[in-house]
Amino acid sequence: MKIVVLDGYTENPGDISWAPLEAFGDVTVYDRTSYAESPLIAERIGTAEIAVTNKTPLTRAVIDACPNLRAIAVLATGYNVVDTVYARTKGIPVMNVPAYGTDNTAQYAVALLLEACSHVGLHDRSVHAGEWTESADFCYWKRPLIEVSGKTAGIIGFGRIGMAVARVLRAMNVRVLAYSRSERAEGRALADYVPLDELIGSSDFIFLHCPLTPETEGLINAARISQMKDGVIIVNNGRGPLIVESDLAAALACGKVGCAAVDVASTEPIRADNPLLHAPNCIITPHISWATKEARERIMQTTADNVKSFMAGKPAHVVN
Repeated sequence: MKIVVLDGYTENPGDISWAPLEAFGDVTVYDRTSYAESPLIAERIGTAEIAVTNKTPLTRAVIDACPNLRAIAVLATGYNVVDTVYARTKGIPVMNVPAYGTDNTAQYAVALLLEACSHVGLHDRSVHAGEWTESADFCYWKRPLIEVSGKTAGIIGFGRIGMAVARVLRAMNVRVLAYSRSERAEGRALADYVPLDELIGSSDFIFLHCPLTPETEGLINAARISQMKDGVIIVNNGRGPLIVESDLAAALACGKVGCAAVDVASTEPIRADNPLLHAPNCIITPHISWATKEARERIMQTTADNVKSFMAGKPAHVVN
């Protein structure tokens, strides 16, 4: 079996092994191919039977140009880079990796909140710049520090990750409100389910853990921000387009939003003209909530298991 990995660097920059995939055939790994439609994609797939992608798009044109292609494996949970509908008409299963990073994504969400409240990085940089050495006082703080305990957090989207975040927050004496399309029974032990407007208006911290759909795109916009508490903290390590970034930047500039901490952007890599880059009190990291070594090893093994299941005639984790 000939297998081509189109953009393997993000999954494996060299600290884990491709051996789980290599056990099933001749594997060619390209660190990067293209994040936009390009003739290079089909050229690199060539005569391979299985294409493995993370963010390199596999469009109808690519699929048509690769007549040997029999399966597509995505090194992620999200699979919007693949024309799954057309792949299905061609009998090509598209397999993803579900639920590999619940705990580390929740960990990162809470880390973003704590950075917004405690400003650990800011003060570390200050000390290394010599400001403590030169201080007339035994301590100082460059921004107000916020106590998390006793506050209310609203979590929009209360699936596996949302509930994992809630467990951590409850251990920190935070009241948790949740809004979800489906109110799971297990969630009732972790949060109070409330309507979205109530969550928006009652929360000191707002976390976004809902999927990106036509209904949720632009969910956080000027109208909803106006309903929020003054000084609210917004955490987003779900999907960038959940937020209208220009509206959030304006709210940060006037102080309506006290801080935003995001690990995602509407376009990735983030564009130089993204308004959040120049907004005050905005923490931005480069979409790394998922990227612990442990999580990437799980992605690798599940992808290999997907290939194995396909070869056995019973493909697993098929999304189309």
